[in-house]
Amino acid sequence: MQMFHSPDLEVSAKPDGSLVTQADRQVEQAMRSQLARSRARDVVQGEELETTGHGDRRWIIDPIAGTTNYIRGVPVWASLIALVVQDEPVLGLVAAPALQRRWWAAAGSGAWTGRSLSQARRIWVSDTTRVEHASLSHAALDAWWHHEQRSGFLDLARACWRTRGYGDFWTHCLVAEGAVDIGVDPSLAVHDMAALSPIVTEAGGRFSDLSGVDGPFGEGALSSNALLHEAALDALLGQG
Repeated sequence: MQMFHSPDLEVSAKPDGSLVTQADRQVEQAMRSQLARSRARDVVQGEELETTGHGDRRWIIDPIAGTTNYIRGVPVWASLIALVVQDEPVLGLVAAPALQRRWWAAAGSGAWTGRSLSQARRIWVSDTTRVEHASLSHAALDAWWHHEQRSGFLDLARACWRTRGYGDFWTHCLVAEGAVDIGVDPSLAVHDMAALSPIVTEAGGRFSDLSGVDGPFGEGALSSNALLHEAALDALLGQG
């Protein structure tokens, strides 16, 4: 937050063309320093720095999900922290300080949101059962232009009652709290998704890749209230 809106923010391009700031690196280093003190032997896998540690407990972190928003002064960005044990996501935390919100979940403990533990409320996905009544949130449209499932995405968007491009982590948090029924993004990596998967599933929803494999380890993400998941998959796969 100290560097958000700062005129001195340092921005550079990574080899893949995506942007990174000194805030990304400093936040990831702060997370790693804390984990080194409390979980020294665990694996830590982040977006900006090398993977460290060993064993079947893996922390997957994204220091700033929504870096472009951060750079432009849009408050929709967050730090994502996930714990994966034996390849099963068991804990997820999304902290969005500019929105003054957090979302979190642990296996068997439900999904929650609020500014703090003392102000938390449990969240649930919606009970919408028909695609034509569903609200769809999607990523930036340019991510779909050359994607192999572009036609399926457009079919799904046309079938839904309402579409909005909330994008990034917020799409899937909105699914978890029942404000959106279906969320889809074709270009997320595991550090973008690992924290989101348990939040959606503990809220009663389903989180998969675009082919229907559950969990955050595939290419892209489809989240839903579970009731609409198969219909959304059918559309994306051209089977609707």
